[in-house]
Amino acid sequence: MPSQISPTDTLSIYIEGDGLAWRSRRTISDNPTPVNPVVLQLAVKDPQTSVYLARPCQYVSNNDDCKPSIWTSARFSSDVITATNEAIELLKKQFLAKHVRLIGYSGGGGVAALAAARRDDVKQLVTVAGNLDHAAWTRHHKVSPLSQSLNPADAWQQLKDIPQVHFIGEHDRIIGLFVAESYANRFPPTQRPAIKIVKDTDHHCCWPEMWPALVKPTRVD
Repeated sequence: MPSQISPTDTLSIYIEGDGLAWRSRRTISDNPTPVNPVVLQLAVKDPQTSVYLARPCQYVSNNDDCKPSIWTSARFSSDVITATNEAIELLKKQFLAKHVRLIGYSGGGGVAALAAARRDDVKQLVTVAGNLDHAAWTRHHKVSPLSQSLNPADAWQQLKDIPQVHFIGEHDRIIGLFVAESYANRFPPTQRPAIKIVKDTDHHCCWPEMWPALVKPTRVD
């Protein structure tokens, strides 16, 4: 947090992805802190007042409350979303903000959507390679379902009136276009959120470099 905070009407809150949730396909990480914090780089590139919000148990060590389920099967659980919204409330108070713009990367996109579904102050929901329908995602990759998690796609009724834009990497083989489309297809045809395919990107490359040109024209003020 900066030593001096400038009040803002709308605070952009960047929510981190799943981080290092798994060390390999079969080995759970003992610390989900991201190796490459893409979202932090996006927040730095945003010319508007922005903050970076890590996920529960990231950048934390020796915490008995941090069970592996928090960054695996329960990564989108009700408790995780409640904790996220509590952090958002604290940030709003510190910046004297009336509204928030939630921007989430990868799994952070799912958290952003689920947090937004419980709020009435979200001016815009933006995701980058967002995991917006983890049921479709786990089926596609033939991995275990996130059995202890809420699914953002199931919250479409609470999200249908929030302006949204979802960026997908052209070459993303981790969370591809099918995930965003599965999410968007839950909405009535006249209220389906915008999906934008970004050329020359995959799940990791090259979002920070492109971000200033992407975020400005899609911003809802």
